[in-house]
Order: sequence, then C-alpha cells, then structure tokens
Amino acid sequence: MSKYILKRILISLATLFVILFVLFLMLEFMPGSPFNDEKLTEAQRILLNAKYGLDQPFFVRFFNYAGNMLKGDFGVSYVINKNFAVTSMVVDRFFVTIRIGLQAMILGSIVGLVLGIIAAIKHNTWVDTLCSVISIIGVSVPSYVFALALAYYVGFKMGLFPILYNPAIPEQSSVLPTIALSLFTIANVARFTRSEMIDVLGSDYVQLAQSKGIKEWKLIIKHALRNTLIPIITVMGPLLVGLLTGSMVVEKIFGIPGLGSLMVLAIQNNDYNVVIACAFIYSALYIFTMLIVDILYGVIDPRIRVAKKGA
Repeated sequence: MSKYILKRILISLATLFVILFVLFLMLEFMPGSPFNDEKLTEAQRILLNAKYGLDQPFFVRFFNYAGNMLKGDFGVSYVINKNFAVTSMVVDRFFVTIRIGLQAMILGSIVGLVLGIIAAIKHNTWVDTLCSVISIIGVSVPSYVFALALAYYVGFKMGLFPILYNPAIPEQSSVLPTIALSLFTIANVARFTRSEMIDVLGSDYVQLAQSKGIKEWKLIIKHALRNTLIPIITVMGPLLVGLLTGSMVVEKIFGIPGLGSLMVLAIQNNDYNVVIACAFIYSALYIFTMLIVDILYGVIDPRIRVAKKGA
C-alpha cells in the first residue's frame, strides 16, 4: 500500500508540472497583455515588460516561475494590486473558499445520504418518488439560480440571513451560499446512495443477515451502508472540487471575497500571475482530493487494499 501511495504522489506531482506548463502556454496565446491601459505609450509598455521579465523567452519565464513557485512565491500582481505579492492575495481568499466549500460538502453529503437511504428503504413508495424529484431538481437547476432565489426570498424578503458576505459575521454570512452550493451535492449523493443501497439491500448476505433477526437500523448501518459508501466516495471527490471551482458565480452573487471571484477578476484584467496561481491551486486541490479518495478505498474496502498489495 505504501508503494502504491508513493507512486500516486509522484504521478500527481508530474501532472501538476504539466498543468503549470499548459497554463503558461495558454496565457502565452491569450489576446492582450496586463498593460492594456490606453494612457500607456508603446515605450512605457516595453519598459514594463522588461521590468517584470515578460520580454524574456517563454521557457526562461516558465522555469523561473516554477522555481519561485516551489519557494511559495507566485510573483506579483500586474493590475489588480500592482506590485503586491500574489501569495498574500490568494491566502486569505483561499481559506474563505475552502470553508464555504467544505460546509456545503458536509451539509450536502449528510442530507444526501439520509435522503438516499430513506428512498431505498421506502422503495416504490411516494417517499421514494419525492426524494427522486428533489434529486432531479437539484441536478437540473444551476446553483446560481438557487443562490438568487435564496438571496431574494430568505435574505431580502424574510431577512433571516445577510445577502452580502460580511467578514465581521462569517458564520451568518456563509449560510445562504453554503445551502445554494450544497443542493447539487445533495441531489447527486442521494441518487447514488439510493441506487447502491437498493442493490446492497437485495444482495444475498444482507438477506441472510435479515433472516437471522438483525434489527433494521443495525443491518443498514453495519452491513449495507459500508458497501454503499465505496461508490459514493468516488462521487464525493469530484463533487468537492466542483464545489470549490464552481463557486465563482455564487461568490459573485453574495459578494464573497473568495478565490473564485479573484480568478474571474484576474481573467478580466489579464493579470497573468493571479490567473496562474488561482488555476494551479484549483488543479492541486483536484489532484489532492482524488488521491485522498483513492486511499480511502483501501480503508473502507479491505479487498481493494489486498489487491493493491499484490500489485
């Protein structure tokens, strides 16, 4: 298992290096430059490009940036906060995005699991139909539509929670965006839990345990749910990253000073270093999450752990 994990880590690091190269290459062909101000003369633009090293060859800039990045230096901002360290800009916003994303993931996973289990137990009843309808709505309707509805009805009409994010009261301010982001997770987890739970409850070993008189709640938690969790965890990995990367619009709606809103602003202003830093962090989160998911397979299912040892 340790050899397998080490191999996966090395592959992940190589993948991140390729992603960084592709990001640099894409920005190389991106129209415009960070210095699009009409007030600047051509001579001033040349001086600015020389000052920030943008006049150097592509591979020189790439390897210089990669080397600095290993030291935690993502360069400076060219436009948004001129000459301000990108690392400082990203850190605070990163934790805001992570906190709201994790809150949405936890809420969505718990509610989705409960709905999926109830739908499976009450298979082919009105309860099952209701849970399925909720899942279809959650998958079909974009999160920003839920965000707008929550902002209008719950925030504006009822006045229960703040519409715009207030750093002074982060707990109350993050309630509406957390709910808006969690609905897609609730729908997906509920659908997968329902289908997997129905298959597991119909399996021979569960029916044998049921014939021995084991209580229903114990049968579900100790026998059925454990085997149901394996494919659910597969779904949760991409869902978590999807919550973090897909929170850009929701962050804009609620005025959240997160990583997503910073990335949108950086793209609009051609602030290369900020764009690369945000995109790279999102990529690293995705790869790290999938690595954790893969390791969790072996923890939940001993068969996978044994198979990897043999490999």
